[in-house]
Amino acid sequence: MKRRVIKESGLRDINALSDRYQKAKIYFHQDLDGVTTAIAMKEYLAQYGIKTVDCEVIQYGDKEWAIKKPEGSGDVMPVLVDFAHGKPMFVIHTDHHDTQAGVDDKTATNFKASRSNVETISQTVSPKELFPSDDLLLISTVDSANFAPQDISVDEVINYLFKIDKDKSLQRNKMAMGFVCNKLLLAFKNKPEFLEELVMKSTPSLLNILHNIKRIMEEKGYAPVEQLKKNQENYVETMKTHPNVKVLDNVIVQYGGGNMMKPGSYDRYTPFKNNPEADFIVIAWPLGLVQASCNPYKKDRALKGINLGEIKDEVLGKWKSQLQDRQIPLSTIKWVSELSVGEGSVGFTFKDFVALYGEKFKSMDNGKELITIIGDVMSKPYKSLSDKQKAIMEKISISAWDLIQANSGGHKCITNISGLNYLGKNPQRYSNSGGSYQKSEEDSPAVKFTKMIQSEFVRVLQSKINEG
Repeated sequence: MKRRVIKESGLRDINALSDRYQKAKIYFHQDLDGVTTAIAMKEYLAQYGIKTVDCEVIQYGDKEWAIKKPEGSGDVMPVLVDFAHGKPMFVIHTDHHDTQAGVDDKTATNFKASRSNVETISQTVSPKELFPSDDLLLISTVDSANFAPQDISVDEVINYLFKIDKDKSLQRNKMAMGFVCNKLLLAFKNKPEFLEELVMKSTPSLLNILHNIKRIMEEKGYAPVEQLKKNQENYVETMKTHPNVKVLDNVIVQYGGGNMMKPGSYDRYTPFKNNPEADFIVIAWPLGLVQASCNPYKKDRALKGINLGEIKDEVLGKWKSQLQDRQIPLSTIKWVSELSVGEGSVGFTFKDFVALYGEKFKSMDNGKELITIIGDVMSKPYKSLSDKQKAIMEKISISAWDLIQANSGGHKCITNISGLNYLGKNPQRYSNSGGSYQKSEEDSPAVKFTKMIQSEFVRVLQSKINEG
């Protein structure tokens, strides 16, 4: 049967799919919207007699290609939710982001932009509403960071303890409960099988999800809420004077996340808790990512015509000619993409490469025979390839410009520049250095370029602020 992405608004082919499949496996992003969308999709499929027998977290970066292949020789329908990077293997793919990449170019797609993916599944796709409307409001508020219009403070969002406040309305109490649910979910999201158990055992209800989180915490012996709160407080204090955090003209400039090892310590909104008057944050991550966003808690934050998405384009434009001249070989892309893959992983195939980058790649031989050989070679894990097979992949490449453009995105209030981790990476150098770069010396060209991108982003952003 030919694989195809089903249109999100209505899933009009669901009856035909229910005839073809009785089982499904759902792949979902590891956040509140991803978990709740997976639960909603599980319930939606059940209405048509399709039982969800398994689920798995999918995350951007090399972990994207580490997901396991669906079992059952085609009897289990692979479903992807709340994720912007598609793959030819998926039969159903729903998402709410502005753009999607990696979907097979032979597939007809229709993605609906919305505040959250679960909102669309619950209220538009499903014949009956799945999650309560109050829950959907909270999930959408968290996913879109729409805090200021609702007078939601940073302390409410990062709170670990929920107690009913009789002085507040029922809706505000429900939102407080939802914020605690989100915090606990994020605190343990990297625990093995934690999110998967939540999806398989929970019903479409934040209260039910919270009960399941607390049950799992007790059964698995996870850190108690009191310890999470203490770890968070210590982290907040540490980041106040962290050398990698600076505030320049109301712009937070940060490198990395500090010490995030203790459960519950890290929170993406810590910079705005410590610097409530800041208007923006520009953070660089050593994995080759630069993120910029507005302060979602400032009600009076006048953007003054500033568009972070446009600044992203301007910043990258400074290096456009150099990036267009720089070719990244397919061997490097496959190697970097598969750093986290294990036995039974889907891996990074030539179909994925074409789906992500279209026909922008270059072939030295420019022949159909080479493409066929490459397709066979890339169906195998990188670590199992011979030197000759790796050399064949060197004959196909894509410009660093096209690679970064395909991996980056965003809009007025939040944007990211990604794919920088492919620059300067060399599998041979990796092997000769004993398996890793010397982080203390930061000898990776990707790290150096990431910091250059961050510095230029801050410079352009500040110039726009001053112009306003």
